Amino acid sequence: MIIGLGHYLVVSAILFCIGLFGLLIRKNILMMMLSIELILNAANLSFVSFSAFNGNLSGQVVVFFTMIVAAAEVTVGLAVVVMLYRKNNTTNVDKLDSLKW
Repeated sequence: MIIGLGHYLVVSAILFCIGLFGLLIRKNILMMMLSIELILNAANLSFVSFSAFNGNLSGQVVVFFTMIVAAAEVTVGLAVVVMLYRKNNTTNVDKLDSLKW
């Protein structure tokens, strides 16, 4: 059996659905950030698979920049989570209302 583009796209769709499900169901900020990372990795897998299928490197360059943005997002997000945890002693989204007016 030869693994083709369709197989990679199916794995990417499964990763995306798992990430979206986790983002909608979870109430913990850290789990929500993990779900966002799964969604980004699903998009990266799609970019790389289309890039390999078409024979050019443009998709892999996009993935490189996406990984840089994701690393910056995790850094800033974790800093916000640590500050909210120090203030409220919880990472539950329902109990965090300090950002509201």
